[in-house]
Amino acid sequence: MADKILRWGLLSTANINRSLIPPLKASKRNRLVAVASRSQAAAEKYAHEWKIPRAFGSYDALLNSRDVDVIYNPLPNGLHAEWTIKALQAGKHVLCEKPMALSLAEMDAIQNASRQTGRVVAEAFMYRHHPQTLKVKEMVADGSLGKLQMIKGSFTFMLDREGDVRLDKGLGGGSIWDVGCYPISFARLVTGAEPLEVFGWQITGQTGIDMSFIGQMRFPDDVHAQFDCGFASTFHSFMEIVGTQGTLNIPVPFKPGKKEKIYFTHDNKTEKLEIKGRELYIGEVEDMADAILLGQPPRMSLDDSRGNAAAILALLASAQSGKPVAI
Repeated sequence: MADKILRWGLLSTANINRSLIPPLKASKRNRLVAVASRSQAAAEKYAHEWKIPRAFGSYDALLNSRDVDVIYNPLPNGLHAEWTIKALQAGKHVLCEKPMALSLAEMDAIQNASRQTGRVVAEAFMYRHHPQTLKVKEMVADGSLGKLQMIKGSFTFMLDREGDVRLDKGLGGGSIWDVGCYPISFARLVTGAEPLEVFGWQITGQTGIDMSFIGQMRFPDDVHAQFDCGFASTFHSFMEIVGTQGTLNIPVPFKPGKKEKIYFTHDNKTEKLEIKGRELYIGEVEDMADAILLGQPPRMSLDDSRGNAAAILALLASAQSGKPVAI
């Protein structure tokens, strides 16, 4: 299958599609061939705007098409698991936007569907594929920072647009699912482990979702992590990793570009490390091609996605109870 070109379909006309369309069109192993909407007119209008060959007037029609190999699922959070499973059962591979699922039962159902159908499914954490992230992981793993001790992170921005699905509790809204998932994922990546215990605080908004969330995670070997996220603060984003021999500061951790800088402090001096990156979303597209065409394991495994969901659910439970939650 190495010479096959994968045909992709977009499951809706969501705004995030704008980030995935350019790398799909630039890739030699992937081709964007279709888009679906809840009406034929909307699908045709979108297809014309983005020069997509085929338009489907329902999501089911796209899944039933024999001319599509891979589905990109950017639906609201609460619909991710349902339509990912439907796509797998229709014989499609799936790249699903984060969070892939809002419960461990949903994650288990996705894993079962993937095993039963033999189809690849991966969560679209685009930063995981970027050279900057791989460099950070390498430096932690090779002992450049000494023994890992503390991880700190933040991801906030103002969200006050009325009717935004991220404010809808019924559709899986909330800042921790939308942006808090990034520092949680980053901390789990660099530790190479799952948290043993978490504690969380949240400030809820009028719709019942967390507008701000502050969390702590305790990992094995006395490694701790702290993060905050939210929809009620100005844009703020960073990751910091502290070890016994050095500190890494990553100013643009979650949406790095083609030229980035990270700062390595050790021996009383700070060294600027320049990272040659690439277009942010190309990594997840090519990773899907590697998994489907070459049989390589996706960089974002389903076990990894399940671990992130478990941490978020435990943090939310802690915020509700006011007590630490063991995982």
